[in-house]
Amino acid sequence: MGFLEDKARARVFYRYLSTVYDTINPYIWNERMRDEALEWFDVDADDRVLDVGCGTGFATEGLLEHTDDVHGLDQSADQLEKAFAKFGKTDRVKFYRGDAERLPFRDDAFDAVWSSGSIEYWPNPVDALAECRRVAKPGGTVLVVGPDYPKTTPFQKLADAIMLFYDDEEADRMFEAAGFEEFEHHIQQRHRGTPRAITTVARVPEDADRESEPLEAEA
Repeated sequence: MGFLEDKARARVFYRYLSTVYDTINPYIWNERMRDEALEWFDVDADDRVLDVGCGTGFATEGLLEHTDDVHGLDQSADQLEKAFAKFGKTDRVKFYRGDAERLPFRDDAFDAVWSSGSIEYWPNPVDALAECRRVAKPGGTVLVVGPDYPKTTPFQKLADAIMLFYDDEEADRMFEAAGFEEFEHHIQQRHRGTPRAITTVARVPEDADRESEPLEAEA
């Protein structure tokens, strides 16, 4: 497990990163990449969408171009403060402070679930993916963006020490273990030589079993 795959350390990390996050993020995950992923996400104007690990709201802004019913969740109070400044606490987006591995929503609460730049910090990514599947309606889309595993040994060692990086084979394993049967992976990159993202678009089975107890929430 990487250094930042720990919830307490990740919160401290984002306390400082939140002050420069919107400046740094476009060098890794920019609007073109986000908009390309939004095309694969393919939500309708009346869809209710959850943004897991919404951070300061970069992806949330893009989601609002497709639907007005967006809900954002993050474990970092500092990141959420930045999001509040952009959108207000309840005006355009309803925000929640919470844990991706225990989403505070009932089963089938959303038409689709999005998560970008968050899975790499989840200590138990399969549990969180199963939660995304649980709160999405049968037949709904779950899209997850994470960092693609480096191809060279020095960068692989560095990646393993920091947080979760994974390739398409590991993505297959995680999504299958979380109960998904239909999914596809896309590799995205700002330009050659920059970090690559692996974006998975998964479909919740129409006959999805709901084994976990839902939490009470308004969504």
